[in-house]
Amino acid sequence: MVTEYVLTLSCPDRPGIVAAVSGLLAERGCNILESQQFSDLDTGTFFMRVQFAALAGTDEDALRGEFGALAPELGLEWRLDATSTRERVLIMVSKGGHCLNDLLYRQRSGLLDIDIVAVVSNHPDLRPLTQSYGIDYHHLPVRPGGKAAQEAEVLTLVEHYRADLVVLARYMQILSDEFCAKLPGRVINIHHSFLPSFKGAKPYHQAHARGVKVIGATAHYVTADLDEGPIIEQEIARVDHTQSPEALMAVGRDMECLALARAVRWHAEHRIFLNGTKTVVFR
Repeated sequence: MVTEYVLTLSCPDRPGIVAAVSGLLAERGCNILESQQFSDLDTGTFFMRVQFAALAGTDEDALRGEFGALAPELGLEWRLDATSTRERVLIMVSKGGHCLNDLLYRQRSGLLDIDIVAVVSNHPDLRPLTQSYGIDYHHLPVRPGGKAAQEAEVLTLVEHYRADLVVLARYMQILSDEFCAKLPGRVINIHHSFLPSFKGAKPYHQAHARGVKVIGATAHYVTADLDEGPIIEQEIARVDHTQSPEALMAVGRDMECLALARAVRWHAEHRIFLNGTKTVVFR
């Protein structure tokens, strides 16, 4: 019986990091299945993702201990995850159901290796869709002056369901700084434009008014800076003067689904590293 793991690490760049990691795995009889690394010359930071198979009888705690012992010497920030452990995902949504429906379908059909544990919405509209997949739906409206209380309820649900990741699948509310601070690197949003262009309301109408030839959608991590979080993935499509704002919106919905699904999958597969205001993504 073989168990597969993903090791992710970052540290100050220096010679010998790959040799130290691969040597440790080789000594323990582990077989490297996939290895990717990147050196950011601007920050002097090294990033590495290694997927490997460990033989039956390998002591996981001992393996963690050895990487822990290696960490001070190399200045490692690291984590080790078994590929059999699926990310637990809580989805937040408002009235637009296309991204939610896409994620639900991909998860059920085996295209997205995650567990969707619950859906939270500030509207009741998507309860039938969610419950048709056998998933809990929580309607938590945002009442005037009640935003803090509603967010506290959401955080309680995150804890209750032991959610690893929160996905904003067209959740049309701005999260507070306090909420973002409690879940750093654990909230992914899909933005209905090609950031940083055409921010704010009605981006497709803005794009149409400017006669753009390319529109897009952007999946990014959520931070306290609105729509400024580290970008994970972007999808684009060429358009022309014959397309109305409604036609652009139809194209945009498909792009939002694609970009968000990729971002969630890469996060679940531990392929994304936060690198300041940017990301490193090993696809």
